[in-house]
Amino acid sequence: MSRPWGWCLAAVALGGALVATNPDEQDFEEFAGERLVRLVDEELCDQGGLPMVARLLIQNCSELVQGQQRVLGSLALQGSTRTNAGLFSFYSTQLGGQSLLPGLRLPRYRILTLGVAGQLVTLQASRDEG
Repeated sequence: MSRPWGWCLAAVALGGALVATNPDEQDFEEFAGERLVRLVDEELCDQGGLPMVARLLIQNCSELVQGQQRVLGSLALQGSTRTNAGLFSFYSTQLGGQSLLPGLRLPRYRILTLGVAGQLVTLQASRDEG
């Protein structure tokens, strides 16, 4: 007879642990900032996404991008909607599409992220040329 109570207590403890470790907006902002720094660095600095004039003026592209991690994370949080299910959260993010310079438009990104058990995982990401 004590066995069913044991399973119930284990389920309640597991549920409580998931609720307690459900990543919040601050966790998401940090996660998104790190991911966006890598993405922007790769697309603009490594793959030559900047126009020639900008490449001549900006000698330290990667450093410049890395210094914007907090701003990029904040931008991602502003462009996100959180669905909090208690045990886990979904973050649906839409970013981009803005014109930076004549002839340079940011691509539009749509990203779905799952937050559970203290972790954030990108489930789906798509890119449209703005």
